Amino acid sequence: MATSASFPGAAALRQTGRLYGLGLDVVRLTFRRPFQLRELIQQFWFIASVSILPTALVSIPFGAVIALHIGSLTTQIGAQSFTGAASVLAIIQQASPIVTALLIAGAGGSAMCADLGSRTIREEIDAMEVLGVSPVQRLIVPRVLAAMGVAVFLNGMVSVVGVLGGYFFNVIMQHGTPGAYLASFSALAQLPDLWISEIKAVLFGFVAGVVAAYRGLNPKGGPKGVGDAVNQSVVITFLLLFVLNLVLTTVYLQLVPPKGS
Repeated sequence: MATSASFPGAAALRQTGRLYGLGLDVVRLTFRRPFQLRELIQQFWFIASVSILPTALVSIPFGAVIALHIGSLTTQIGAQSFTGAASVLAIIQQASPIVTALLIAGAGGSAMCADLGSRTIREEIDAMEVLGVSPVQRLIVPRVLAAMGVAVFLNGMVSVVGVLGGYFFNVIMQHGTPGAYLASFSALAQLPDLWISEIKAVLFGFVAGVVAAYRGLNPKGGPKGVGDAVNQSVVITFLLLFVLNLVLTTVYLQLVPPKGS
């Protein structure tokens, strides 16, 4: 008898539906008692400890590359006075959330996926379900919330480090004017630019946590499957984050008019 999963792409649709269902379960069980506060604090510290240093090191060249390219471009077209605004807005709106999301997924998410995957192949997850304990509420909700919280703080750190790095390379390396760098930013930037950056960080952290948890709960082939699940979680998270960033940026630019327009 033919099954409903016989058409091409049925497996991908099934996996997408399960991932979406896990995300809904995380949102629903977040507000159910008892809340795992201790697990949340432990996971927050763990994700932050493995992500802070790589994020700080990556944010410096990101800010430098953006500042150098924009400084060179504005010099060619005679708009050096707007170098600061363009650099800072690019760092805050785009670079900071993306860098934060990539490090959360690559460092924290991979560790989260490996931990849940090892628990799954040791049948700890099955044992929790037999005992009537929800593994989503007990294990996944604290991890996803921790990823979201760390993403917000790391996004702020990347913004500060990136802006300082961009300022250094523009003013010191390209002999820009410090006053013009800061004045142009205050003339063109607005508070919603910071809000969209933080909103992106929260959503990116949620996506990274849910994808890592989903792949960790569904490894295949024993210990080797756990390694494959970690790789898959990072790749899937990267793809989803870039698509989500495109959607959020498009919506933001349509809803929030530029300052002075």
